[in-house]
Amino acid sequence: MAKLSKKRKAAEAKVDADKQYDLKDAMALVKEVNTTKFDASVDLHIRLGIDPKKADQALRGTVSLPHGTGKTKTVLVMCTPDKEEEAKNAGADHVGLDEYVKKIQDGWTDVDVVIATPNVMAHVGKVGRILGPRGLMPNPKTGTVTMDVAGAVGEVKKGKIAFRVDKYGIIHSAIGRVSFTADKLADNAKELLDMLTKMKPSTAKGIYMKSISVASTMSPGIKVDPKTI
Repeated sequence: MAKLSKKRKAAEAKVDADKQYDLKDAMALVKEVNTTKFDASVDLHIRLGIDPKKADQALRGTVSLPHGTGKTKTVLVMCTPDKEEEAKNAGADHVGLDEYVKKIQDGWTDVDVVIATPNVMAHVGKVGRILGPRGLMPNPKTGTVTMDVAGAVGEVKKGKIAFRVDKYGIIHSAIGRVSFTADKLADNAKELLDMLTKMKPSTAKGIYMKSISVASTMSPGIKVDPKTI
């Protein structure tokens, strides 16, 4: 069994494992118990009372965090030549089509988001088996298949994130960095939680948000009381 460092022991001592914290209190505490020297990511984990095996309960979507994630995302736009200038002007880091299909086939996936226009999806499909497992495959449901490439790039750069439930019914999502104020982290968390509430499947029975926790990179998890949302 791995031995805990003094910093980790001190951090865990500040967290009551049996307590569910108010959302803002949890965000203040996650900043306090951070043990990394770098600007760590703060992640929210929401366990939902749904069955992801059922098509109407396999939740996925996007949400624009009011304060962004604190990370600049690298965006690839796959489109025809007539949309390339629009994508570049909007701030896309990589723009093209055939050359990027080839690069991806050769193993290159050094991007955070891939956006594509509908008329090139047949080409993008050639690398679907590579992009899909990495969560990079463009999808109309997440706004990454669109003719409005400028709008899509702009939203991603401003803080739009995509999320999807895993096979255990849990949503994992970054909501900021430990350098954010507790209020900004709480605002971002609430935006995501509000979106999930709106997306509750009509066929979901029982308690919808079963548990919520927040943690920074390498910090102990902090339980959030769903009733305070």
